[in-house]
Amino acid sequence: QVQLVESGGGLVQAGGSLRLSCAASGRTFSSYVMGWFRQAPGKEREFVAAISWSESSTYYTDSVKGRFTISRDNAKNTMYLQMNSLKPEDTAVYYCAAEIPVENHYSPSLAYEYDYWGQGTQVTVSS
Repeated sequence: QVQLVESGGGLVQAGGSLRLSCAASGRTFSSYVMGWFRQAPGKEREFVAAISWSESSTYYTDSVKGRFTISRDNAKNTMYLQMNSLKPEDTAVYYCAAEIPVENHYSPSLAYEYDYWGQGTQVTVSS
């Protein structure tokens, strides 16, 4: 069983920055694909970013490319999302998730492929 705990959310003005963290329990964090998703009120959960277990591959949805950076520290069992140039449309609850690859295959942007989820952290960007 893996437990994921997000932190770092809050209220920020447009153009500002936040850094989200996702702390994971378990001894095999380094083998998971990790992702960030978000859900705004009245909308479906959407993919934001993902990172492979070796940090060799990162993935972003188009709307955050160039503004958000995903990273992980396997020694600390922690994943991060650095969010810069925030916009009001980035307002949402942000969730971290872990996917166990099957024979090295994984789907970084598909929520239903992820095996574990955190409780979420609220990010609010004011205009």
